[in-house]
Amino acid sequence: MNIASPRTTEAPAHERLYRHLRGRIMLGELPPGQALTLRGLATEHRVSMTPAREAVRRLAAEGALTVSSSGRITTPELSVERIEELAALRALIEPELATRALPRAHQALIERLALINASIGEAAEAHDAVAYIRTNLEFHRTLYLRAQAPAMLAILETVWLQLGPTMRALYGRVKRQEPPRHHRMILASLRAGDEPGLRLAVRADVTHGLRHLAQG
Repeated sequence: MNIASPRTTEAPAHERLYRHLRGRIMLGELPPGQALTLRGLATEHRVSMTPAREAVRRLAAEGALTVSSSGRITTPELSVERIEELAALRALIEPELATRALPRAHQALIERLALINASIGEAAEAHDAVAYIRTNLEFHRTLYLRAQAPAMLAILETVWLQLGPTMRALYGRVKRQEPPRHHRMILASLRAGDEPGLRLAVRADVTHGLRHLAQG
């Protein structure tokens, strides 16, 4: 008897391109004001113009790309007012997610976060901006996944996405040599089960970095 092997369904071309570009933008691989073209995207990723157009449309709807009235596509160059707005969103959402995660922050999770924090330090020492941003986001996402609040996390990831290119520009100015100091406070609060301390540490971690952006 022949048993048919299960088929693996590959994501549509526009979905693959969307995910790829979304990841690059969130990690700061593209600087603020980087110009893109539909033809260039289609050629680079070996897709037709239609998937490229759909991927750009979705990213523009999330604020990850800007499309002018003439059709020019760029990564966002954020105003001070926009940075402050996004900073306020992070300062509201992230302490809430951390608080919701706290009851599920068992020792294994804390140890995992400590390892990720060490990787952030290695990226800082190597002056690897993309690795620094990637591991920093991994630190926060790993904690917030324990909040079991997917809608809230989805909103937050859209904020991270809009900030990606600007965070890369910030890293170039600040030249960090170690992980964010507030991460140690976050880890200490998790170990102690200290909810007020955790909220303060997360809020300080978020606002400290974005203050540099607004002042730049």
